[in-house]
Amino acid sequence: MRAKRGEKVQVKIKNALGEESTVHWHGMHLPAKMDGGPHQMIDPGAAWTPRWTVDQPAATLWYHPHPHGGTEKHVQRGLAGMFLLHDEKSDRLALPEKYGVDDLPVIVQDVKFDGAKFDHGHKMLSDTGFLGNRTMVNGTLGPYKEVGDELVRLRLLNASTARIYDFGLSDDREFALIGTDGGLLERTTRMDRIRMSPGERAEIVVRMKPGERTTLRSFPNDSYGDFWSKRFAGGDDPFDVLELRARKKLRTSPELPAELGELEVPDGSESVRGRFFGLRTSGINGKKMQMSRIDETITRGTVETWTVRNEHSTPHNFHIHDVQFRVLEVDGRVPPVELRGAKDTVFVPGNTSVKLAMRFDGPADPDTPYMYHCHLLYHEDLGMMGQFGGRRDGREGEQGSYTARTRGPLVT
Repeated sequence: MRAKRGEKVQVKIKNALGEESTVHWHGMHLPAKMDGGPHQMIDPGAAWTPRWTVDQPAATLWYHPHPHGGTEKHVQRGLAGMFLLHDEKSDRLALPEKYGVDDLPVIVQDVKFDGAKFDHGHKMLSDTGFLGNRTMVNGTLGPYKEVGDELVRLRLLNASTARIYDFGLSDDREFALIGTDGGLLERTTRMDRIRMSPGERAEIVVRMKPGERTTLRSFPNDSYGDFWSKRFAGGDDPFDVLELRARKKLRTSPELPAELGELEVPDGSESVRGRFFGLRTSGINGKKMQMSRIDETITRGTVETWTVRNEHSTPHNFHIHDVQFRVLEVDGRVPPVELRGAKDTVFVPGNTSVKLAMRFDGPADPDTPYMYHCHLLYHEDLGMMGQFGGRRDGREGEQGSYTARTRGPLVT
C-alpha cells in the first residue's frame, strides 16, 4: 500500500478468516480508533473501514494483525505487508524510487515446514518465541532479484515474530543506510552490518557492478545476552536471505545525497516528564496486560522521556503505537548511527537500557487507548504489553480519560 503525506486514506477490510483478527498500522500516526489494535477486533465475516489523514514524513511502515493473545500465530501465517509513505521533500532527493525496479520491498520472515505444512512449534529451551530454520522474502523461499541499476534500494522489514537478524552482504561490502522505522536519516551513513529485531525497518542502498552477484545474509551476532540466549534464541544462526543478480549492463544511477534532511522527532530538551518501563516476560513494570486497564495517562501535545530497561538476560524489544521517537541513549551512551533516526521499535538486549524521547499529539479518545509492548510476539501474547491513554492539554480545556467499553469497564 502507498500514500502521500496530506492524503486522506480509507481502507476497506473484510475478515474472511474463521476467527476474529485485526489489522494494525505499525508506525502510523493516526487516531486510536483507526490504529487496529486489540480494541478493533473484526469478527469472522465482518468488515472494518478505518480512515485517517496521513501526517508524517516519508517512511517504510507496515501492517499486521494485533489480536490480544494471538498475534504471533496470525503474523506467522503471512498476514503482513508494507505501507509506504511519500512526501515532497523525499521526492526531491536523488534516491532509487522505481518500485520493484531499483526500490524493492524485502519482507523477511523465518519459517519451518513439516512436510508441506507450516510447523509453528517453539524450540525447546527457547523462551523468545517461534524460530524457523528457513527464511522467506515476500512469501518466497530461496528468492533472488535480477537488477538493472547501479544502485538498488532495499526496504528491509523484519516481519518475523521472534528472530533478530544481523543483516549484511555475503562479500562484506559496505552499503548506505538512508532510513529507519520512521523515515530518512539526517545524513547517509556507510556500514556493513545492521541489526534488526521484529518490527524494525531499515532502508539500505547497495551498489552493484555489471554481471556480479551478492547475497543479503543474516550473520550470527553476539548481542543477545548470555550463552543460553545466543544458543537457543537464534543468535548463532546464519541465513541467506536474498540474492541480487546484476545484469551485464546496468543503468547509471546518480550519487546518493550526503544530507537527507532534519528529523521531526524531539531531542528531549522539551520533555515535561520521564517514565520508566521494566521489561520481563512476566510483564512490564510487574504487570501483565489487561484490556480494561489504562497503565499510563499522557497529556496531549507534550514531549516525554521514557527509559526502558530489560531486567534480565532474555532478548526483548519495545514498540510504541502512534508515535515515532528518538533514541537518546543506550546504556547511558550516545546511540549507534543506526539508532539515530526516527524509530517506533527498538531492540533492548538483555540487561540493557534505552532512553527515548517522543511527542504525543494524537487526539485524546474517550473509548480507545494506544499500546506499548515487546514486539517479540510470543512475549506480547503472554501479556508483555500496556496501554496509554490521553488527556487534552490546558489550551483545549476539557479533560478525558480512556475507557475500554468493548472489553469491560475501566479499572482505575
